[in-house]
Amino acid sequence: MNIQGPSSIHGTQGIKGPHSNQRSSGAKSAPSTAGPADQVDISPAGEAAAQAAEGDVRADLVARVRSEIANGTYETPEKLDAALDGLLNELG
Repeated sequence: MNIQGPSSIHGTQGIKGPHSNQRSSGAKSAPSTAGPADQVDISPAGEAAAQAAEGDVRADLVARVRSEIANGTYETPEKLDAALDGLLNELG
């Protein structure tokens, strides 16, 4: 994605400046040619989010985890130890 910053914005123009829609009498302008086409690049994270929004979610896994959380059986000492180890490894 290419976003132009403030440098692409020009200063004020006169009433009949270069962007005026008025044409001189009898003058016809040639049809304008199309400029560069717009392009969108989607990141891998964006692709994953789009797939999740389309329903590529494992409904059976989500239901099981929700059930375990509701029953109070989701957080086990083993899972907490694994999460803590992962955090400590990430922190260095």
